[in-house]
Amino acid sequence: MAWVDDDNAALVTDLYELTMAASYHARGLDEPATFDLFVRRLPDRRSFLVAAGLEQALRYLERLRFDGDAVGYLRSLGMFPDPFLERLRELRFTGDVWAVPEGELVFGQEPILRVTAPLVEAQLVETFLLNCVGFQTMVASKAARVSLACGDGRSWVDFSARRDHGADAALKASRAAVIGGASGTSLVLGGRAWGVPVAGTMAHSYVMRFDDELAAFRAFARDFDGTTLLIDTYDTEEGARRVVQVAGELAAEGRRVGAVRLDSGDLEFLSRSVRAILDEGGFPDVRIFASGDLDEWRIAELVAAGAPVDAFGVGTQLGTSADAPYLGVVYKLAEAADGPRIKLSAEKATLPGRKQVHRRRAGGELAGDVIALEGEAGVPGTPLLTPVVRAGRRTGPARDLGEIRERCREAVAELPVGLRRLDAAPGAYPVELSPGLKAVQDELRAAHRRGAPAGA
Repeated sequence: MAWVDDDNAALVTDLYELTMAASYHARGLDEPATFDLFVRRLPDRRSFLVAAGLEQALRYLERLRFDGDAVGYLRSLGMFPDPFLERLRELRFTGDVWAVPEGELVFGQEPILRVTAPLVEAQLVETFLLNCVGFQTMVASKAARVSLACGDGRSWVDFSARRDHGADAALKASRAAVIGGASGTSLVLGGRAWGVPVAGTMAHSYVMRFDDELAAFRAFARDFDGTTLLIDTYDTEEGARRVVQVAGELAAEGRRVGAVRLDSGDLEFLSRSVRAILDEGGFPDVRIFASGDLDEWRIAELVAAGAPVDAFGVGTQLGTSADAPYLGVVYKLAEAADGPRIKLSAEKATLPGRKQVHRRRAGGELAGDVIALEGEAGVPGTPLLTPVVRAGRRTGPARDLGEIRERCREAVAELPVGLRRLDAAPGAYPVELSPGLKAVQDELRAAHRRGAPAGA
């Protein structure tokens, strides 16, 4: 078995999901339950998150199956009784899912996804949903910060595939990057899968294969009209002068050089120097593309300094979200068949019941969110969670990726200016609990202190 695919994805679950599910089944507890998927708190360098990964999560739920090989493997472990294995053989996802639309902003404690289904089904999908939604939300959030750093006048491309933590991560990162504002990806499979532009230049190895840099530039530029030439293999400024020479030769043939790429060194200084060489050589339309372990902070410095860079390639720092390489994303029981549930662990307490998130706006800006009980009256703001699956069937077609990207752009633009700063503090955006939710929370806490039944 080489890859995770639709046939084996049901086994992308932690063992304890299966042992808990087997116990639920044996004890007649396979009744409807509700789980929330959320991030407890934002990482230190995040003032917002961008919801992403829903589309792949829904595909997984639609195709959830334990085939004969999967059941046979579980039987070989000698842990599970035959009635439970038969339940798995027949299992399909039959529940409901409410979710925040992809591209929308989310904050700590807010449900990004809410699953209501028979307990066995709802429990078994935890691992995959956390992996899928958590990873893409992490990357999309990083990507949105890169877009903020670039501003309105510069574009950027996802270059992360070779440094991402696995092929599946690379594919999903290419999608999440576009949600956050990337204009394209270097990953060809990402271009095919998501219908987004693919972009790339050349490697130093190409230049090194030729006897000299000029010959390499001539060959590549003739093979790919309008291409980008990598000019820092040897001497960046001399490379720029050779581009001017090649561009002049190509112009006579009706061809052109589209851009040059800087991948090392003092990018601010070199971009100015290269810009001057290109302009003086008669090629002001040749753009400058920069890469080389860039992130939003370095890009913001270059933009603030007025460096004449037209576009950026962002790789390692994006796909690994290097400054915040994980989200504290969790999936917790909020309601059982007999009522709301609450966890009271120190620093890991949860919010009970089925919930909705209401977003308030004032003066064209986001003003704060209220987490409330589902259906609670009198809560101000626009509800964010919408039904995306009912009784195991999707409520509508997949959204267009360009539409999701645009929603992200609009949502970030709605943030108060202070929260669009890269150094904005986590928790600066106000998230409150509604009176109804507070009342249920207090009631359950009191019941636990009295030793009353969990659903009291």
